[in-house]
Formats: sequence, structure tokens, C-alpha cells
Amino acid sequence: MIRFLKRIKDRMVSRIGAAISFAVPVFSGAKIVLADNRAEGYVDTAIKILMSVVIGALILAGLYALFGDTVLPTLTERIEDMFNYGG
Repeated sequence: MIRFLKRIKDRMVSRIGAAISFAVPVFSGAKIVLADNRAEGYVDTAIKILMSVVIGALILAGLYALFGDTVLPTLTERIEDMFNYGG
């Protein structure tokens, strides 16, 4: 019985050692790949450009709506009143 338990223990130790020897290169390779940031600047720049284009389009649409409905009719009315005085 003691020999049986010793054999099981030896098999478990050898299997754990094999698993560790397999996992170490895999995890170290994954660590190297995850730590690599060569193209990170390109992605950041692309996102910044895209955000600035979208925000600029929203601002232009808001200004166009403001000037088209509020400012331009008032400005046109004031200019017409300036030149159509009766005196």
C-alpha cells in the first residue's frame, strides 16, 4: 500500500513538473506579446482624429441650426429696419 501511494505521489509530481515546464514558456510568450506596444501610437492617433472630426461636425451642425433659425432672421430684420427708416 505504501508503494502504491509513493507511485501515485511520484506520478503527480512528474505531471505537475511537466505542466509547469509547459506553462512557463507559454505564459512568458504571452507576457511578451501583451507588453509589446509598437502600434499603440497609431491606434491612439486614429481615435483622436476620429473624435475631433465627430465633435467638429456636431459643433458645426449646432452653429448652423442656431444661425439659420435665430441669428440670421434677427440680423436681416435689423438691417432692413436700418435702411427703411422714414426720415
